[in-house]
Amino acid sequence: MSSRRAFQTAYRLALSTTLLMFGLMVIGSVVRTTGAGLACPDWPLCQGRLIPPLRFDVLIEWFHRLVALLVSLLLFATAGWILTHRELRARLGGLALLGIVLLAAQVLLGALTVWKLLDPNVVAGHLGVALLLFSTLLVLTLVARGEAEPEPVRPTRPAGLLPVFGVAALLTYGQALLGGMVSANGAGLACPDWPTCNGEWFPSLHGPVGLQMTHRYGAYALGAMMLFTAMRARLALDGGARRAGLAALALTVVQVMLGVANVLLGVPWWLSAAHLATAVTILALLITAAYRTAILPASERALAVAVPT
Repeated sequence: MSSRRAFQTAYRLALSTTLLMFGLMVIGSVVRTTGAGLACPDWPLCQGRLIPPLRFDVLIEWFHRLVALLVSLLLFATAGWILTHRELRARLGGLALLGIVLLAAQVLLGALTVWKLLDPNVVAGHLGVALLLFSTLLVLTLVARGEAEPEPVRPTRPAGLLPVFGVAALLTYGQALLGGMVSANGAGLACPDWPTCNGEWFPSLHGPVGLQMTHRYGAYALGAMMLFTAMRARLALDGGARRAGLAALALTVVQVMLGVANVLLGVPWWLSAAHLATAVTILALLITAAYRTAILPASERALAVAVPT
């Protein structure tokens, strides 16, 4: 098999795993908001069975575990394919092994979520590692695609654009993790109104109210960062980076609207799932834009800054 065909297979496997991981996180949000986290009070079985009783909350949690198993199998298949091909191992081996390590941590945190009776710190950690695993799988997919389908010579990147995408991605990760903490601690309705909180513009930042308001302030800061990112991305000659910056800004506006709707409608499970799905999509856009920018040759201005004469 040619090297390019081997990379194409790795790309398809990694893409399938990434998409399934995205679905797994959305299902996990449904598990949290429907209160189905302890519908299976044991692990790895569900109520002592492989196939649990046909009850709605039980089936939600059981389906979440089933999809997690499929993600695990696909990731092992992807890593196995990469590690058994020398050319792939040299380029993708580190990312594949990192994915396996994060998967092991994620499985352990999933079990602890049940054993510790939905301890908020464990639940938030579970989401945090899931986002890291998703990000790793996405980068693996992007690198494999780049090797399988090399792009023609592309323009140079504007000086300073890569750090902007990187900071925006980190802030998005932090905001998504903070949202998970709000949900895990039952603080989603600590402020049942918007833009005020219990009628106050600047409430005391303690307990659930503090978590909710910190999440709101983070959303406002992220919105400002996305506006700055989109403005900087307009300078990029690479069309993918420009479109990603604008799309991230547009989705951030949608995300704020979904957050407000969650508060005003009492955090329905479907809206909460859409909120998380949008957050992960924004993260994916920014990581993709950062990757596309990173592989561009540096502009003469950027080189002059990096290596002063």
